[in-house]
Amino acid sequence: MAYSSDGTRLFSCGTNKEGESFLVEWDESEGSIQRTYDSLGQRAAGIVQFDTTKNRFLAAGDESTIKIWDMNNTNILTNIHADGGLPASPCVRFNREGILLAVSTSDNGVKILATDDGFRLLRTAENRSLAFKVPGGGGFGSSSANAGITMADQSTSFSATKKNEVRTLADGKPRTSNFSTEVSTSWKVTEITEPSQCYSLRLPDNVTVKKVSRLIYTNSGSGVLALASNAEHKLWKWQNSDPNLDGKATANAAHPVLWKPKSGIMMINETSDKNPEQAIPCLALSNNDAYLVSASGGEISLFNMASFKCMATCMPPPPAATFLAFHPSENNIIGIGFEDSSIQIYNLRTSEVGAILKGHRNRITGLAFSLALNILVSSGADSQLCVWGMAGWEKRSSTYLKASKGRSMPAVSDTRVQFHQNEIHLLVVNETQIAIYDAQKLDCLKLWFRWEATSPITSGTYSGDSQSIFVSSEDGTVYVFTASNLRLRCRINPTAYLPSDPSSRVYPLVIAAHPSESNQFGVGLSNGHVYAVEPSESEGTWGTSPPGSTDNFKSFA
Repeated sequence: MAYSSDGTRLFSCGTNKEGESFLVEWDESEGSIQRTYDSLGQRAAGIVQFDTTKNRFLAAGDESTIKIWDMNNTNILTNIHADGGLPASPCVRFNREGILLAVSTSDNGVKILATDDGFRLLRTAENRSLAFKVPGGGGFGSSSANAGITMADQSTSFSATKKNEVRTLADGKPRTSNFSTEVSTSWKVTEITEPSQCYSLRLPDNVTVKKVSRLIYTNSGSGVLALASNAEHKLWKWQNSDPNLDGKATANAAHPVLWKPKSGIMMINETSDKNPEQAIPCLALSNNDAYLVSASGGEISLFNMASFKCMATCMPPPPAATFLAFHPSENNIIGIGFEDSSIQIYNLRTSEVGAILKGHRNRITGLAFSLALNILVSSGADSQLCVWGMAGWEKRSSTYLKASKGRSMPAVSDTRVQFHQNEIHLLVVNETQIAIYDAQKLDCLKLWFRWEATSPITSGTYSGDSQSIFVSSEDGTVYVFTASNLRLRCRINPTAYLPSDPSSRVYPLVIAAHPSESNQFGVGLSNGHVYAVEPSESEGTWGTSPPGSTDNFKSFA
């Protein structure tokens, strides 16, 4: 996958189920293919590599040639053989200015193609013997397959050595040039595919449940709390130790312990007569990490996090609670969303209902408070967002989520909402889309639909610093977006963070972000396991932000 140089257009290359190669441009706002470029070989012998330059050209290595397209035309522009010696699927990379194109050779060498400007640069650098000249006044505009392609000095092939050095096989002497041989130019989505690229830690557990339904980090960042499908809670804590002196959750420096009080009490929710596996679980942790409210289809339980003791229960079904949220400045006040589409503002200390809010048509799936705006935002299975004023709990506005062009919204949508750190921008996630809203006006600022060929979204969350968005999907892939513009910058393949098990289909049902470590997240899996994941020291972060990744929010039209 790669964006154009200005970061406004997304392209991808791959192989379909029939083994046919494709190169396409995506309409990110609709999650659909905008155009498919022709002339790729139907049965590629290897992985087809491609690159972009100048917001205009695409180059792909295919059938032992370099194929060039104008981004705005699906017909191939030119086909360059470069005097042969190329593998079936050569790797191709433009330099930053787009005037040089490097292509790998069958004998592990590199050939450099150049425009007129590139050829002059190579002359200046005294590396004439490296270049093939591409005609057309500085562009790849020739319609003839091999017209005008010449080799400056027909000597030997060349292989790259150290940065800023090129070595000929004839004399073995390095020649230093004034330009970098790092010719990768366009920004690309970072692909994490190997275990060496990240730290992945399975949290210890002696009893595995069927699946993890809810997952959160403690607000201190030193623990992870999971609610399983059997209504049981599990808490993992990291201890202060060398080298983890601050005791924060980590996938690298230290291992956590599955924590239990000396009494041996377990935190287990009340369940209804129904199968707890069929209930809609929910939980919320107080701001000081002292208390937990949780439900699994039965009464809401209030637990003491130090002793695991159940302090009280409330709100016996029906209706059953489907979402819980603590008031951000008052640990005695919670918002409760119910399966009958109502919302109650409840005082845990006095056991009094402060308000009952009605405006949805299906069960409540999300609640998010904003002190900055003095509002509560709710989401429902009816794909509706509602804004409530906290002063008098009046309904201020509402809107329905936008559907992708040519598609309709699911009849029942498990939509979640979460505020950015600024408490103004609102993240909205369901199985089909990710969106950023201005909570004051309920204007959709940014919108990303999952692509037609990708698996449904299972969960999404802001990173601890709200600069990134982590999104999990049913095929096990975790996507990392730049929050300011909803641009995909990293794709984490399940092969990188999960052990290989061809006999079972395992994927994240829920994803949670560490509150202070911006690159760390946890996943609760469909097989009951929990993993903490963060990039390796060599990676540092989950990719780099694409061009133009600033807070340039505009209303989505």
